[in-house]
This record gives sequence, structure tokens and C-alpha cells, in this order.
Amino acid sequence: MAAVDGLAYRFVKRSFDIVFSGVVTAVLVVPVAALGIAISLESPGGPMFRQARVGKNGKQIRIFKLRSMYADAHEHPERYLSEEQLAQWRREQKVDNDPRVTRIGRLLRKTSLDELPQFLNVLIGDMSVVGPRPVTEEETYEFGADRDLALSVRPGITGLWQVTARNDATWESGERQRLELEYVRNRSIGMDLRIVLATFGAVLKKTGK
Repeated sequence: MAAVDGLAYRFVKRSFDIVFSGVVTAVLVVPVAALGIAISLESPGGPMFRQARVGKNGKQIRIFKLRSMYADAHEHPERYLSEEQLAQWRREQKVDNDPRVTRIGRLLRKTSLDELPQFLNVLIGDMSVVGPRPVTEEETYEFGADRDLALSVRPGITGLWQVTARNDATWESGERQRLELEYVRNRSIGMDLRIVLATFGAVLKKTGK
């Protein structure tokens, strides 16, 4: 893993992050604005919000997302979820057939378009295009003894977990942790490029939730 942390790898990865994110942001500024209008028309509240997450080396960051739920869904999940659904959400931060998600929100999630604003996080240096998904403080402890290793890299918009098992790999099964750590241990420019290409396929197949 020595070569992974070399200066050349870091330079190429950061250069790719800046160029790729800059191009995506410029190309999609109008479509994202249109999605924002559609979100606001469907349900009250701002179209974009920020979530607290843990970044590289434990740094606290706030990631941008297009709103896919009703505006009060995060603050008051009990208004929408059953006790069983609440338990699943607290464990996985995901709920099957989540009633809090709006109609346009379901499309955004299936295509992962709700995560497009995170290219702004990449440009400011809090995230990378490819890496483990940004997690909450509580979720970092799911990595156990490998917590510091998992937090040794910038979190990503896409990653090995998203383009492989994704919805079938949970914290409870341990598969989510295994995939995220597999990326951290074996990351390379070649792996990053393969994940980026696989991400386009995942978006087209609408594998998100």
C-alpha cells in the first residue's frame, strides 16, 4: 500500500477531482437548478440541504444534497415511520419503501441525482469523486479496530460499495464495512477509473434507493 500514498497518486487524484468536478458542475448547473424548482413545487421547503458527516482524519464536514424527502423528515422521522422502520433507519440510515421520500425524491435516489451537489464538496476539498461514502459519527464505529483506517482518506461521491453490492451490503451483515475497507487498502488510479465507469452503469440501471 506504500505506492497508494505516494505524491504522484495524491497529485493525480486531486487533479482529477478538480477537473472532473469542475466540468460536471458547469455542465449540470441548469439541470440541477431545474430539479431544485421541481422539488420546491412538489413539497414546501428549500430544494437543497446539508448533512453533517465525518471526513478525512475525523474532520467534521457538511455535505450538499438535493432534498428527496419532506422538509421535516430528518428532524421528525417518527411522524412518518413505524417503530420497525425507525429501528431500521437508526441502524442503516436507510429504510425500505421509505414513506418520507417524495415522488421526485424517489427518482433522484434511484438515479443518485440527489448527490450531484456533492461535486461542490469535492471542489472545496472535503470529498473526492471516488472513496468510501461519508458517514455519521456513530457509523464510524461500525469499522471497529479499522476506524482510523477508514477515515484515513477523503470520503467519495461514489465508491466500491455503490458499484457492487450497494443496497444488499449493510452494516449489520458486515459487508458494507468490508467493501469500504477493501477500497481503502487497495485504492489506485486504475481502481478509481473503473469505479467511475461502473458508476455510470449503476445510474443508468437506477440501482439506488
